[in-house]
Amino acid sequence: MATTVHMAPCRTITPEEVAHYQEKGWVLLKRFIDPDTIATLLRKAQGIMGEDGDSNPPYGIDQPYFNAQAASGYHDPQVRPMLHGIGDAAKALMARKANVPVRLFNDFFAPKLPAARKTRNQGNGATSFHQDFITFAVDRTGGMTFWIPLEGYGPDAGTMSFIEGSHKLGVLGNYTSYDGKDIREVYPELEDLPMTEQVTYEPGDVTAHSHLTVHGAGQNSLDRPRWAYLVLPQPADARWNGAPPEAFVPDAHGMVPYGMFPDAAFPIIAE
Repeated sequence: MATTVHMAPCRTITPEEVAHYQEKGWVLLKRFIDPDTIATLLRKAQGIMGEDGDSNPPYGIDQPYFNAQAASGYHDPQVRPMLHGIGDAAKALMARKANVPVRLFNDFFAPKLPAARKTRNQGNGATSFHQDFITFAVDRTGGMTFWIPLEGYGPDAGTMSFIEGSHKLGVLGNYTSYDGKDIREVYPELEDLPMTEQVTYEPGDVTAHSHLTVHGAGQNSLDRPRWAYLVLPQPADARWNGAPPEAFVPDAHGMVPYGMFPDAAFPIIAE
């Protein structure tokens, strides 16, 4: 009788991948998530947003980069094991000397809609170069984004480029452009750093990038959505800094400035 082999949702990352992330501010994790989990995520996303990635009610964040929709994956028993695998990987990438757990800060579907189509929601434009850090209203670094494509994609889908080493420059300011200027105009220092080509992903590949790493993406020139699922881990000792956040509603969780994020709403995904 044949034996069915079930893969873990996520493989263990390597010391070389950790070193690349620490030095460059991002890393491509080849075949990080098993294909069955990717297929589950795509079915879930299309069930919520439609096959066009544009049939959901507006999420409340109007920007041209992608059409965002809450995924609430931690409450899905088919997805939760993958989130714990991401938590383990995030803890390794953070490389804190102290034994600090990892918290799930947010997870959402983020299809970049086709640039050539008129869309119901925003999300069919290019992604300007930016850091993610400023949007999360946390008091310390260490957070990152796991960018999970739900199909294989290349530059024609509007995949990301990263400015390597930019995470070492610290917080550079607002999420969007400054007075119509590109962040690279405001910080010419960025022009001295290498920028990657737009990433090409095979199914199961994932990129992880620091919330201090400057990155951007082109338009989606395909005739279909560029499906992605984003998972945002944070160090569990991070605190809300009191600034207005985009990623959560403080009043809904009884939060106070410089208080801890509550486990019930921001669960621990790696000890």
